[in-house]
Amino acid sequence: MNTYCKGALNQIKVAVKTIVEMMEKLEENDLQKRPTPNKHSIGELLEHIAIICEADSLISDGASQDKMNKFYSSVTYKSLYEMKEALIKNHRFLEDKFMNFTEVELQEEITSYWGVTYSRYEWLIEIVAHVYHHRGQLHSMLVHCYGIDLKVPLFE
Repeated sequence: MNTYCKGALNQIKVAVKTIVEMMEKLEENDLQKRPTPNKHSIGELLEHIAIICEADSLISDGASQDKMNKFYSSVTYKSLYEMKEALIKNHRFLEDKFMNFTEVELQEEITSYWGVTYSRYEWLIEIVAHVYHHRGQLHSMLVHCYGIDLKVPLFE
């Protein structure tokens, strides 16, 4: 396996681990909290985070907009438990997928439905950035908007 992929996948693993730790500090009623009107609630953000690895994997395969719309509309996680389990499952799926790509496959360029072209490896880097971005949003919402003292270190 490509050592660069191994490192990128490890960073996703670190992010997933800390997201799970943050989730374990929450109660079900926290999912309804919406710090900014017309923006995602904590539950909606967590639902999005839970599917990033799978959704972005589909995008990295060149999935059409129609296929992505169907995928997004098929996902409904309502509890912290469901979201946590989906996050872990989807992370494992992504890890297994990328660990099995050859060097040639990792360099293959794939174009998204909105026209951006990256190599498969670059799509993996995009997934790292996406997970970290939303982890930061979640952390900020919980700490700054709701005063929840997470005591979760975000970096190793």
